Amino acid sequence: MADPATILVTGGAGYIGSHVCRELSLRGYRPVVFDNLENGHRWAVRWGPLEVGDLQDSAALDAVLARWKPSCVVHMAALVNVGDSMAHPERYYRNNVAGSLCLIDAMRRAGVPGLVFSSTCATYGEPRTIPIREDAPQFPVSVYGRTKLMVEQMLGDFDAAYGLRSVCLRYFNAAGACPDGMIGELHQPETHVLPLMLQALQKRERPFGVFGTDYKTPDGTCIRDYIHVCDLAAAHVLAVERLIKGGASCAVNLGTGKGVSVRELIGMVERVAGASLSIVEADRRPGDPPVLVADAALARRELGWQPVVSAIEEIVVSAHAWQKRLLTEGPPAAIL
Repeated sequence: MADPATILVTGGAGYIGSHVCRELSLRGYRPVVFDNLENGHRWAVRWGPLEVGDLQDSAALDAVLARWKPSCVVHMAALVNVGDSMAHPERYYRNNVAGSLCLIDAMRRAGVPGLVFSSTCATYGEPRTIPIREDAPQFPVSVYGRTKLMVEQMLGDFDAAYGLRSVCLRYFNAAGACPDGMIGELHQPETHVLPLMLQALQKRERPFGVFGTDYKTPDGTCIRDYIHVCDLAAAHVLAVERLIKGGASCAVNLGTGKGVSVRELIGMVERVAGASLSIVEADRRPGDPPVLVADAALARRELGWQPVVSAIEEIVVSAHAWQKRLLTEGPPAAIL
């Protein structure tokens, strides 16, 4: 029999996953992390047990599901670098698609009825209208986006065939850090725009690269919808609760509806940090659409969710505090 308080979180040792585990714990749930620690961190697992394993290990998945009997799964274990996905597509299809199939099939065998899936606005590709609604055509322009769309389609098929319900959360640009300073963003190598800006401020010998200054946007740089990682985490808990209560499958955008260009983000970082960035301009990267901004009205209607700490200044302030901690103290000590 499932334990209603136990939620399995694949990729729970990662940046967004650890914030989801924190939020689950604050709401009275026990998050059990399943992570191979290739990109996650032991120190980020602080609110429940850690099971080290790989998504493509069906026996390990069966054992974990049998041991903990979760009432729901939050699936966040994925490779997420757009540029890397274009250079090494086999890694992304193997991990993101084949790994997800192993997980979903294991859930079916174990009788776990619901999954919250970490999807992405990259499934839309280059949208025809802004802001983007969930019923917009999905024509991803990157391998990463295609792998996420495949999993969304897979979940629809498993719902139709077996009644395995899901909530697909299409993130826009996750950013920021936990306000208590215990967890935040740390990738090796780092590829996300905000920590790269902050690291460029700290390490003056490394300028920040602006990829593309000729987009059809007001200042020529990409525009993105930045959403605080704590707001994202709250949406996952609401999605879990929807599924536990028997709610139907759905897919919703998670964003603020407000776009910020790369140059505008640079300006905010410089204001918060009180220093100027050294910048080098470069060509566009393949797979980067010019504008991605969410219409998140459906998330409000279906989940009762809305962002509360996602003003761009709040995001930058929290990320700046985390980067300062990493520079002076390093990451927190592991507790497991």
